[in-house]
Amino acid sequence: MMIFFRYQTFRFIWLAKPTGRYLHKDHQLWAPLTLADFEAINRCEKSLPKNFNFAGDVLDQWSQKEKTGERPANPALWWVNGKGDEVKWSFEELGSLSRKAANVLTKPCGLKRGDRVAVILPRIPEWWLVNVACMRTGLVFMPGTTQLRAKDILYRLRASKARCIVASEEVVPAVESIMSECPDLKTKLLVSPRSQNGWLSFQELFQSASAEHSCVETGSQEPMAIYFTSGTTGSPKMAQHSQSSLGIGYTLCGRYWLDLKSSDIIWNMSDTGWIKAAIGSVFSSWLQGACVFVHRMAQFDTDTFLDTLTTYPITTLCSAPTVYRMLVQKDLKRYKFKKLRHCLTGGEPLNPEVLEQWKAQTGLELYEGYGQTEVGIICANQKGQEIKPGSMGKRVLPYDVQIVDENGNILPPGKEGEIALRLKSTRPFCFFSEYVDNPEKTAATVRGDFYVTGDRGVMDNDGYFWFVGRADDVIISSGYRIGPFEVESALIEHPAVVESAVVSSPDPIRGEVVKAFVVLSAPFKSSNPEKLTLELQDHVKKSTAPYKYPRKVEFVPELPKTITGKIKRNTLRDHEWGRT
Repeated sequence: MMIFFRYQTFRFIWLAKPTGRYLHKDHQLWAPLTLADFEAINRCEKSLPKNFNFAGDVLDQWSQKEKTGERPANPALWWVNGKGDEVKWSFEELGSLSRKAANVLTKPCGLKRGDRVAVILPRIPEWWLVNVACMRTGLVFMPGTTQLRAKDILYRLRASKARCIVASEEVVPAVESIMSECPDLKTKLLVSPRSQNGWLSFQELFQSASAEHSCVETGSQEPMAIYFTSGTTGSPKMAQHSQSSLGIGYTLCGRYWLDLKSSDIIWNMSDTGWIKAAIGSVFSSWLQGACVFVHRMAQFDTDTFLDTLTTYPITTLCSAPTVYRMLVQKDLKRYKFKKLRHCLTGGEPLNPEVLEQWKAQTGLELYEGYGQTEVGIICANQKGQEIKPGSMGKRVLPYDVQIVDENGNILPPGKEGEIALRLKSTRPFCFFSEYVDNPEKTAATVRGDFYVTGDRGVMDNDGYFWFVGRADDVIISSGYRIGPFEVESALIEHPAVVESAVVSSPDPIRGEVVKAFVVLSAPFKSSNPEKLTLELQDHVKKSTAPYKYPRKVEFVPELPKTITGKIKRNTLRDHEWGRT
């Protein structure tokens, strides 16, 4: 069991010091930043402060409000594993524990402000501690899913020049296999009750660490996090976010899309490797002082999911459309949800029929949101707005969302084009800072006065946006973004594969899945198709993250090509989706 189970009833008496962070103007000292200040900054009614730190300026303020009774007695984090283990932390406890974790990172681990830390942990309380500890120390955290394979981890560690990796024991073999190729990696920190040669023990170091730590006063535009994004060609890009883009930029999202108050309890189902976990389980929620609920649930199970909603007083639920597609196949009227009042979804398009079935069975609306790792939530069906089934909703502040053509010209309502955000004179602070070490890719996101998302859509006369598809070939399956190039690269390593093309294929549960069209080498052309399909699928699972494997495989004599010899993925994709 993880070490924090013992904190179920333990309460720390250490008192957090006042944050000491203030908004300056003409060298005049103002009051500490408040939630109203953050909302005004998001509306562009106030300037971004010079310095900002989410741990010091948000979390520690909620800790103070707990002491004065200005915040209800909800926990800040409520974690369960379905086996009887439970963790409940107040903001004061979160502060004290994260200071201990900060001392682990800076003292025995020897990390310094600006160092990059790869964090590959499942949904366990330590993930939240390490993230907050990185904020307190000015370290740049880089979350990754535990499904990453050795090749994926190697790329991330080398590209980022990470100084430290914090991982759970299931990741250890993959890391050990590539250690010799990562000269910049100096520290390996293991989160496990068991020890491992060559790894520092987080458990042991945490137990002896001091709870006294002074939060670093980071600049608002200083790097906070790096997320790796999938593309159609080449390796994943490193999208870097600042202290303010994540720490302030989700204030309005938390209030108007998630509809959170400090008395709410939100359950966000995202994997810890994705920015959706940061949006729903860290920044949007804690900006509003709400409780973040977490179920360990290593494998999704509909019965466990529904039992959780009937057992715990969860008020707000956020999950990918795939989950709702699975849930509406159950007899939901048999379940009496304890306090559920607001349901959200995002990460992939929501089928209108799923929205209608969910409402018919539960009486609750589904509020879809649309966004990207780089820019956060930019369109949403917000509480109080009419929901048009199939629509992503209207633009959200502070974004000016438009549909543009290939030259960056705004298209009229009803005309399909690329979904884009007006940049005006400068990039909005809530945008990502850059693709690290890739100025060409960063520059390619700008078209005239707009940032282009790479997604195609339509806006109607009422300002609602409708998703059409990717402008490139990225596949979004069950909320996971999968680059075809990564899957094709894995397939070509198998001796049976001469050439392959990977595209999306419709699926009633996952929305779309990965399908591979494969040209076989001569020795394998007489192979049993079913057996070879399983072999190729297993090969991809071992070569890259398992969620990327092709759930469908079709063997073809040749692939369609352009006049220049490039594979025509659009021809194959159109065939799959019945557009030919």
